[in-house]
Amino acid sequence: MGSLSDLDIMLECVRVLKSYDIPFEVRVMSAHRCPDVVADFAGQAAGRGLQVLIAGAGAAAHLAGALAAHSALPIIGVPLVASALAGLDALLATVQMPGGVPVATMGVGKSGAVNAAQLAARILALGDTELAGRLAANRAAQIKKVADQGEELTRRLAEEGLD
Repeated sequence: MGSLSDLDIMLECVRVLKSYDIPFEVRVMSAHRCPDVVADFAGQAAGRGLQVLIAGAGAAAHLAGALAAHSALPIIGVPLVASALAGLDALLATVQMPGGVPVATMGVGKSGAVNAAQLAARILALGDTELAGRLAANRAAQIKKVADQGEELTRRLAEEGLD
């Protein structure tokens, strides 16, 4: 993440990764304040066994792009709210990458952090059948939760005589 102020949102990402038993690293690094650190991290990531990089940053939000410039790994960007522009600046900075420097860009904020981890899990599951099973179980639980809510809605409407 670009700064420690991003932690509250990026913890959502960490929680999802942990729920799937996916090992991860968490770092604070700024594409603007310490570009050499970002370049070194990205350049060495694959050699250390990392397979997907997730970058959360606000305002100018160049972290995901800087990682993509120095690594061939899949990069997932999470735009964060950090300025008066309410995350729009971060969204545009993350999504507008030049051709040949891809960054998968999630939505702004909490749902983006959750979806970044979900997408990373799906990428990793392509080569990990156990992880694929955990993802399938999670999806089945989501489907059941919605079905249960539908049944609850039907029950409540009947109680109110509105069925």
